[in-house]
Amino acid sequence: MAKYDKADIERRMKGAIDSLKGDLSGLRTGRANTSLLDPVVVDVYGSMMPLNQVATVSAPEPRMLSVQVWDKANVTAVEKGIAKANLGLNPMIDGQNVRLPMPDLTEERRKQLAKIAGEYGEKAKIAIRNVRRDGMEALKEDEKKKEISEDDQKRGETEVQKLTDQYVTETDQLVAKKEQEILSQ
Repeated sequence: MAKYDKADIERRMKGAIDSLKGDLSGLRTGRANTSLLDPVVVDVYGSMMPLNQVATVSAPEPRMLSVQVWDKANVTAVEKGIAKANLGLNPMIDGQNVRLPMPDLTEERRKQLAKIAGEYGEKAKIAIRNVRRDGMEALKEDEKKKEISEDDQKRGETEVQKLTDQYVTETDQLVAKKEQEILSQ
């Protein structure tokens, strides 16, 4: 078992938050957001490439995304990649530009997306609790090996619990903000 390392515990909990932020940014809110296209991959030059390596994505209007394809030969591949990503967007080719109007979200779809945001939050909290468990086990192990005193173990456990509470609270805030964003359009 590894020795207790507060910095590692904090880094891993922060990683869970960063992962949650990435997941939440991919959820559509009815407002154009360039990160919506982050998961899109395009089949160009015989390999699968992320969209941002073959085009520039921008949001020129609140309800429109614009994808400026660098190589005219890749416009159709970009359109197919966006369609395959199953984001509920309807790509329209306009020269070397692919325009993506954002359709209105139905009330049912909004509730679905809010529920998904909640699930992402729950996943993040589970990851944070797993990191807490690892930290607590490392502290018990260190105390058992007489590498730290019982008082140090208790202090360490308090530290780990404080970090856990802090990151769980941050998770709840991120999810609540995203749910509010989704439901209030």
